[in-house]
Amino acid sequence: MIYLVRHAKAGDRDSWTGHDRLRPLTPAGHLQAVALLDVLDDARFARIVSSPYVRCLETVVPLAGRHYLPIQPHDALAEGAALDEVIKLVDECAPTGAVLCSHGDVIPDLIGHLAATTAVELVEPLRCAKGSTWVLDTDTSGAVTAATYRPAP
Repeated sequence: MIYLVRHAKAGDRDSWTGHDRLRPLTPAGHLQAVALLDVLDDARFARIVSSPYVRCLETVVPLAGRHYLPIQPHDALAEGAALDEVIKLVDECAPTGAVLCSHGDVIPDLIGHLAATTAVELVEPLRCAKGSTWVLDTDTSGAVTAATYRPAP
């Protein structure tokens, strides 16, 4: 399975004075990141891959600590990433399972693409709240067969 996590709550983009890639989680976002441990308690995966943006990296730090896995930054998950790069990364990670942490533009694009081009049927409106997770079921070939939304903690 692929667990597609949107970063937890981050500081306000408009009031942040530094480069947006450096915008961190808020205290509430850090609590969400820790609560993600419960959301993904039953998850099995071999990799944690994240957008290189600080808010995404911080979101998966507790998960990486619990599972003794490194966080692998990857530009395919960065804000504004090309859909074909995200698809390629999902295909690469599908055989062993992974947590992928990304943004509110990348995740809906991928889920929408899967719904339009595969057997994936969305049984609810496409949502992507901060700290939420999309669980992508895959078959033995690595093809995505279902997508289920888990609300943010």
